Amino acid sequence: MTSLRHRFPGANDGWARFDGPAGTQVVDTAITALTNWLSDGSNGCGGGDFAAAIKADELVARTRATVGRLLNADPAGIAFGPNMTSITFALSRAIGTTLRPGDRIVGTRMDHDANVTPWRRAADQAGAEQVLAPFDPASGTLPPENVIELINERTKWVTLPGASNLLGTAPDLRPIIDAAHAVGARVFVDAVALAPHQAVDITALGCDAMVTSPYKWYAPHSGMLWMQPELLQSLPVFKVRPSHDEGPSRFETGMPNFEALAGVEAAARFLMEEGMDSIQEAEHALFAPLLDGLLTIDGVTVWGVHGFEGRTPTAAFTVAGHTPSEVTRALAAAKIAVWDGHNYAVEVVAQLGLAESGGVVRAGISRYIEPEDVSRLLAVVEELAVR
Repeated sequence: MTSLRHRFPGANDGWARFDGPAGTQVVDTAITALTNWLSDGSNGCGGGDFAAAIKADELVARTRATVGRLLNADPAGIAFGPNMTSITFALSRAIGTTLRPGDRIVGTRMDHDANVTPWRRAADQAGAEQVLAPFDPASGTLPPENVIELINERTKWVTLPGASNLLGTAPDLRPIIDAAHAVGARVFVDAVALAPHQAVDITALGCDAMVTSPYKWYAPHSGMLWMQPELLQSLPVFKVRPSHDEGPSRFETGMPNFEALAGVEAAARFLMEEGMDSIQEAEHALFAPLLDGLLTIDGVTVWGVHGFEGRTPTAAFTVAGHTPSEVTRALAAAKIAVWDGHNYAVEVVAQLGLAESGGVVRAGISRYIEPEDVSRLLAVVEELAVR
């Protein structure tokens, strides 16, 4: 495995950064692109006839095209925003105006709450219903049939996780998408926890809409929506009157964050240059000893899939005799960054029965993690487990 830590300036401060599932360090080329945008006179607004305005429009078009290549998606369906949560609330608000009493939205209990509550609010306001499919708590998997059995002729949307942000589980979505389309329903996929780790092919997957968060794949803080262009054009989006009424920009409220988009384009190019298969292989080489090590420590419980298939390199675990917050504090004292709690996956910890005990400890692999980081984390956890 070739080290890429030198490409991430923020990962060279002595900390072992397993906090990537919440947001990664930014790759050097994205930092340079952002800095250049702010310092070379490019900064401005789009839509004008002067040089900086033309550059802004070119940047937006170029970033749509680059991200489209990364995700094998039509760039005409790509819209940018501040983050996945804001984008999903805006989208669900627009979709909510198309719902009627008796309509159904099918979701899952494996999702981040940003793929649950926005749809619940939209359903509530329309007099529609939202139903959530349970996952299998013993295996940490989401059997497709659990979702499919909730899909009926009243279903208008099915909202799915590309991967669990807490457990790392990456469900088999294609059977669910096919079942939804068979009754005329649309499918929305939250790929925030999937896109940093595996190649995403929107065209092959066949979903109608997908969101990702570039700041979780080495870009500045930002969010991205892809939607089938004709569907995006047809939605009654909430926007100001002077804004564009054609194309994906009709969904982009207010002035774009051009400097972030410069970084997004550079980060997408980084992923394609490295190759998602190569990234996945390198991450697996680090995740295998992490997962195996956690599974062999007495007193440690790993929640979710115990193998390496059908998952991303994110581990959720607890240590007997210690609350998750106590574990994260002990790791932080050793300059190891992880998260504890529900990490916004409130339905997941509730179904696992961990809500009252503080949730889990979450550690994720990013491309700047090194083998010694894994060894450091396991040593601290093992020491805690014997106390």
